[in-house]
Amino acid sequence: MKKLLIHWLLSALSLLLVAHFVPGIHVNGLGRALIASAVIGLVNSTLGMILKILTLPITIVTFGLFLLVINALMLKFSAAFVHGFSVHGFWPAILGAAILSVLSMVIRKVLGK
Repeated sequence: MKKLLIHWLLSALSLLLVAHFVPGIHVNGLGRALIASAVIGLVNSTLGMILKILTLPITIVTFGLFLLVINALMLKFSAAFVHGFSVHGFWPAILGAAILSVLSMVIRKVLGK
């Protein structure tokens, strides 16, 4: 349980970091980042998984790059549900999804998942 809470906090901080460096992504404070990271996690674990399974042939043909498009779409979709978190445009979503993916890998490595 402790690892889950730490992962959630670090994911929210990652989202704040991405919002700081990527024009077009905005988060209004840590509270909104915590809510947004929870929503992103839920969306990715449900709808994102279904989309990843359905688009597996495209993902194979593009050597996995299509996963970045799916993650960007999930980021934009999540932003629709959280006031104070917004993603303006497809390219900021792509860049934000790429950075969040890298930061998430680092978090998982550090926490030993």
